[in-house]
Amino acid sequence: MKKSILCASAAVLSAFLLAGCSTTASNSSNSSSTSSSKVAKSSSSSSSKKATKQTAGAKMKDGTYKLVEDNYDHGYKVEVSITVKNNKITNSSYDQVNKKGVSKTKNAAYEKQMKKISGIGPKEYIPKLAKELSSTQADASGIQVVSGATHSSNTLRNYFNQLIQAAQKGDTATIHINNNGKLKDGTYKLEQTNYDHGYRQVFTLTVKNNKISHLDYDQVNKKGVSKAKDAAYEKQMKKVNGIGPKEYIAKLNKEFNKSKDANVQVVSGATHSSNSFTAYVGQLINAAENGNTKTIKVDNIIYSE
Repeated sequence: MKKSILCASAAVLSAFLLAGCSTTASNSSNSSSTSSSKVAKSSSSSSSKKATKQTAGAKMKDGTYKLVEDNYDHGYKVEVSITVKNNKITNSSYDQVNKKGVSKTKNAAYEKQMKKISGIGPKEYIPKLAKELSSTQADASGIQVVSGATHSSNTLRNYFNQLIQAAQKGDTATIHINNNGKLKDGTYKLEQTNYDHGYRQVFTLTVKNNKISHLDYDQVNKKGVSKAKDAAYEKQMKKVNGIGPKEYIAKLNKEFNKSKDANVQVVSGATHSSNSFTAYVGQLINAAENGNTKTIKVDNIIYSE
């Protein structure tokens, strides 16, 4: 949601590098799509690799925040939690469990089958994702994709975002996800409230006949003008990453509207934006599963060195 500060050779380039974030998860029944974890409970106090200052977004309130899926997918559902103290995540847990509360990591048959298909099973990818969760501070985009478990990685970003939003409000009520529920017709919106380097992310998802009809995604300034029209920004980003907002915003829109699946391919040169995109779209899909058309306003946290 907020972006970590990236190093660039000059201050101007750094400013441009940090601005490119977007968003989410999908409504598919892929068995590796959901992930969270009790398997690895670890302190994340060592995740701050550089001194940073929170410059926007409400601080997280002390407490333990939980999220659970209500429906079992191939016999398992996700459970995630974070503990916050002094505006820092001090502990986290993440797992996929069956009706008896047993972790998928202990299912030898499933492990064998998944390794044949994806090259990795829950015994490996769940702890890896748990480690990713414990090593970031309020930045879902910082959670890296575990090879062979892309859907699970994207879903974790979505759920982590929702936990951060709850922590900012101090709402410790367990978040329930109606995963793989039937989508309700309507228009669903999500928008960031804080501008990062002059831009914020906005999404509008339309559902018709219980299916995703169209998504409009953009990054806009205070006048509502798209970052894709910022010629100076485009030029600087292309120099640094070989791609600018004019290309990656259009590509993310196109890829999602073609597949109707939030697990779009990462756009080369815009990894942070791609990660953010999948997380927020996943949250919108969760809203559509519940028929909640109230605009989701994300008080996105922004850091600076």
